[in-house]
Amino acid sequence: MTDKIKCGVLGAGWWATFAHIPALLSDPRAELVAIQKNDPDRARQVAADFGVPHACTTTSEMLSIDSLQAVIVSSSPHLHYEQAAAALGMGKHVLIEKPMTLKTSQARRLLDLAERRKLQFLISCPWHFTAHAAAAQSMIHSGELGKIRMISVLMTNPVSHLIRGAGTAPTHAGGDAYLHPRHTTYSDPSIAGGGQIYAQVCHVAAYLAFLTGEVVSEVFAHFHNDGAALDIYDALNLRMESGALVTIASTGATSTSLRTYEVRIFGTEGMLYLELWRGTMEHVCMSGERRAFPDLSSEEIYPHKAPARNLIDSILDPSRNRSPAALGVAAMEVIEAATISAKSGRNILIPSFAEQKA
Repeated sequence: MTDKIKCGVLGAGWWATFAHIPALLSDPRAELVAIQKNDPDRARQVAADFGVPHACTTTSEMLSIDSLQAVIVSSSPHLHYEQAAAALGMGKHVLIEKPMTLKTSQARRLLDLAERRKLQFLISCPWHFTAHAAAAQSMIHSGELGKIRMISVLMTNPVSHLIRGAGTAPTHAGGDAYLHPRHTTYSDPSIAGGGQIYAQVCHVAAYLAFLTGEVVSEVFAHFHNDGAALDIYDALNLRMESGALVTIASTGATSTSLRTYEVRIFGTEGMLYLELWRGTMEHVCMSGERRAFPDLSSEEIYPHKAPARNLIDSILDPSRNRSPAALGVAAMEVIEAATISAKSGRNILIPSFAEQKA
């Protein structure tokens, strides 16, 4: 292939410089032509350090670059909608970071715009790209587990210091991070949307949609802020459109040496037990027969460069899109409903299902 896909990154902050920019620079099918940061000096420094030709300070400046074909939106959550809408509106393929937007209505409008323009639109969720994720999805969709009746998830990740605005150390990049997130990125509700529900449960909600191919019909949630401005501990009860029951427990208040992501899937013909942070997966038949899948290597557990690479895959062959933005919309439905439920103490029907029952 002689022509490379020309890409830009909006929001060249800590995660973009750790994951997306290195992924594009190492992909022979891609050409990273521009990065964007609001501060001109920082933009020029990032561009110089990574060897990127254009250092932009605004979305419009980047989108005006000739022949730009694809954009990664890796800015703070409150900017996602405006930036993605501008890129999609100008015919650019888009990979958007999680949480997709601050409101479900915004996420739906973006998805509709991408579909009308026939553009590739992806949500950045590295968990969707592991061998275990692919195998679990295949087993569920093929009916090997029978009908899914219940899913239990416990997801922890030490990010509570970020939600509290008490520190800047990233949880994945560690000391190797080129940049660190600002205090307000995770702790200011006008920027982050919410705490654990927006920062981490968004992963779980998208993963549920990815595995099952279903959306959620109703949500009941409790949050505990533990003295913070935003939620630190979240407990959710969900019902999927098929009637399957789901429990999610998630917190950012955990040891840096012990993070947990247990997913237990109970079907009428068998169960799947996954531990995503440890890279383990086991299938248990109703007869008691057990099958352990090969453990993932440390590099395979959280493939942080996979979303950017899959953006290129999808542009070249749309059938290879492993994390379509519709999963981000499904996650936003859960996030928004859970937030309303936690404030009101009520069970919340997802709007599309509420309309059906009216």
